[in-house]
Amino acid sequence: MPRLAAASLAGTAIEFYDFFVYGTAAALVLGPLFFPTFSPVAGTLAAFGTFGAGFVARPLGSVLFGHLGDRHGRRPVLVGSLLLTGASTVAVGCVPAYGTIGVAAPALLLLLRFLQGLGLGGEWGGAVLLTAEHAPARRRGLWSSFPQMGPPLGFVLANGSVLVLSVTLSEAQFARWGWRVPFWAAGIIAVAGLWLRSSLPESPRFLEIDVHARLPFAELVRRHWRLVLLTGGALAVGYAVFYAVTTWSLAYATERLGVSRTVVLGCVMAAVVVKGACTPLVALLGDRFGRRPLCLAGCAATALWMFPMVMLLATGAPPLMFLGFLGALLAFITMFAVISAYLPELYEPRVRCTGAAVGYNLGGVLGGALTPIVATALAERGGRVPWGVGAYLTGIALLSLGCFALLPETRPVAVAAVEPAA
Repeated sequence: MPRLAAASLAGTAIEFYDFFVYGTAAALVLGPLFFPTFSPVAGTLAAFGTFGAGFVARPLGSVLFGHLGDRHGRRPVLVGSLLLTGASTVAVGCVPAYGTIGVAAPALLLLLRFLQGLGLGGEWGGAVLLTAEHAPARRRGLWSSFPQMGPPLGFVLANGSVLVLSVTLSEAQFARWGWRVPFWAAGIIAVAGLWLRSSLPESPRFLEIDVHARLPFAELVRRHWRLVLLTGGALAVGYAVFYAVTTWSLAYATERLGVSRTVVLGCVMAAVVVKGACTPLVALLGDRFGRRPLCLAGCAATALWMFPMVMLLATGAPPLMFLGFLGALLAFITMFAVISAYLPELYEPRVRCTGAAVGYNLGGVLGGALTPIVATALAERGGRVPWGVGAYLTGIALLSLGCFALLPETRPVAVAAVEPAA
């Protein structure tokens, strides 16, 4: 289990590094470089539009790689998704700016972002299932939380690299070539991830399936469409909060409040580090008290914290911004620390890879794709405190709360087919 958990954590960290480094670049530099004919706000919106394309692609990736995982095993998913995401991320760092190739630049950016999302759509399901289906039932939440620590680690790596470059390079150097370095580095760490995953064993639950679904997605839609919609709606709040903190707030604080890019990145990264450290502790609570109660508590906490968060952000004071970000991310992880155990337990083994991945990534479309765009537009029309953003995020939290309320509890195991030997 430690080897499996470590390999899953490393893989998700690498793939989310690839995904997050684009979001940071979109918030800070892609607008002027790839949409120079737009106003600053319109350029940021356009850059966030290409950012959103990755979320649109993620459910498609979950269908594609979910089919592979349900038909041929979880291991091939881990290799294929990592190759696709890593290659497309390196390619983003090689795309010339608008001033060199004109409209082809944002078009290529959009295509590569789509391919990034396609690969990431398969990553989460494969990594989580390989861990969850090996884990003993009473500690499934804990072991399954290790892939969930990959996203904060990937975020810290992505933003840490941008932060170092921001400090060591001039503004002109960073805009000319410095922002590309984290994208090129993705190739090196992708190779390391492939090496880590090359010797992982196949999931025992997959090997026990007698008859595999011929068309897993078709079977999922026919028999489990309500569950897919509920899980997508339930997870929307997590994506909305996470990308409001880690992407939209960077653009808002630097452009509207005049806060240094380095300061904002430092505040966000510190909050993400605390969130990552709390993940296994919350997962243990999920093994002890259940998945659903923690998800309901996290949604309620999010709904209560969104207005204080935007108020603290609007002060522009680093300690208060950090406090706002931290409260939001702790509410987020109260839900998402247990999701990696909860979703596999909700779906039957024949369609589990497709079902868990589609539900997870549908939440990304509903909550993550539009949040930076909507929040930027709402903040532009408001005063110094973006109350509209707080209302938007609170609304999503209440929607997700209703969806979680309609889902069943699964702890210790409500589905006998997922029970491995202790």
